[in-house]
Amino acid sequence: MARFTHDAPHQIVHLRITLDDVRPKVMRLVAVPFGIHLHRLHLVIQAAMGWRGSHLWLIEARDMTWGMPGPDDTNLLPASRTVLIDLIADTGARSFDYIYDLGDDWRHTVKIETPTPSAPGVDYPLLLEATGRCPPEDCGGPWGYRDMLDALRDPKHQRHAEVVERLGSDFDPATIDSASLEKAVAGLARLLSGKKSRKPQPRKRTRGDPDLF
Repeated sequence: MARFTHDAPHQIVHLRITLDDVRPKVMRLVAVPFGIHLHRLHLVIQAAMGWRGSHLWLIEARDMTWGMPGPDDTNLLPASRTVLIDLIADTGARSFDYIYDLGDDWRHTVKIETPTPSAPGVDYPLLLEATGRCPPEDCGGPWGYRDMLDALRDPKHQRHAEVVERLGSDFDPATIDSASLEKAVAGLARLLSGKKSRKPQPRKRTRGDPDLF
């Protein structure tokens, strides 16, 4: 079991995020600050998984639920006012659920792993490991996705042409573009740290340059 110290707010923690009821396995391992607010952790999970962020979401730990509450959501705790270490302190949990798209109900199990000191000069979050392709959105959740994969694999399936048109004939649920996911998480890290992407500046020419006339 991971050890949580008094210095935890200044530590980095590894979170292993597994998409429930989906095969092939879809998993992401990310490193985030222990003091990250839950609404920002939502953005990290979206970027690491490859979701588009166009649906409602919740975080659940034992009998407590966080999200972005509206006027009538009296039982929903505000994710923007809670940090990860407080979730652990308030619930005693070492794992929690992240639910995305309350219609399709994509449920992720998030396991809290090893806390470590933050590395100097490193912007967090970081994507450390990725397995399995994120399902397409609005496909009916894990069971709808399973039906789509069955139809994709079977040319005689009545939905084969429909699924091929949507996903493409070369869609492989086990193959992912890790570089794109890492880039998305790194871009989010720069955004959360307040840093802007640096644009390359044109080099000043001198009379020694061969293309200077």
